Amino acid sequence: MSASQPLARRLIQLYAGLVLYGASSALLVRANLGLEPWGVLHQGLAERTGLTIGVVSIVVGAAVLLLWIPLRQRPGLGTVSNVFVVGLAMDGTLSLLPPVHNLAGRGTLLLAGILLNGVATGLYITAAFGAGPRDGLMTGLHRRTGRSIRLMRTAVEVTVVVTGFCLGGTVGVGTVVYAVSIGPLAQLFLRVFAAPAASGSSPVVAAGTPRGAILRP
Repeated sequence: MSASQPLARRLIQLYAGLVLYGASSALLVRANLGLEPWGVLHQGLAERTGLTIGVVSIVVGAAVLLLWIPLRQRPGLGTVSNVFVVGLAMDGTLSLLPPVHNLAGRGTLLLAGILLNGVATGLYITAAFGAGPRDGLMTGLHRRTGRSIRLMRTAVEVTVVVTGFCLGGTVGVGTVVYAVSIGPLAQLFLRVFAAPAASGSSPVVAAGTPRGAILRP
């Protein structure tokens, strides 16, 4: 899908992707087998502050967005919406989903959360309303430093995982499974949801964003 597609369709795809992203993060929390990198930080801060993990996600997203200013990044509708919608959807899902204690159920939640996260990523990115605040930070650092996106992403995510773990966030097998599977899943669903685009065109990731990046909220 590209920016030439109907606006209403793109908006539905954007907000569906953001809501599903928040829901997928909630599934990973309930699985309690390890969170995605930023989720580890959010959970650790939630443990320390007493705020819900969704509210922490919103606060962290807003703080990261402020870092775009010196990096000269331009937010889009998707960027600003990301800050609020993902956190609200996460807290909403957690309020409806009770804790699961048996390992089989937790494993199912983990796999479902990772798969749903890939679907959400494909929906959100191909709506073409701009990068999420955290990924905009990585691409901004890439432009300012000249270092590769892969290096910037690794440096940022290692930092947030270590910080989150020290604060009490959950790192485990789920963190590893997420790390190795989310890239292929995101690429798969980018192709799926970009299918309606004109023949010969490539999926839109975000305006001005290097094509090598897989962007997530």
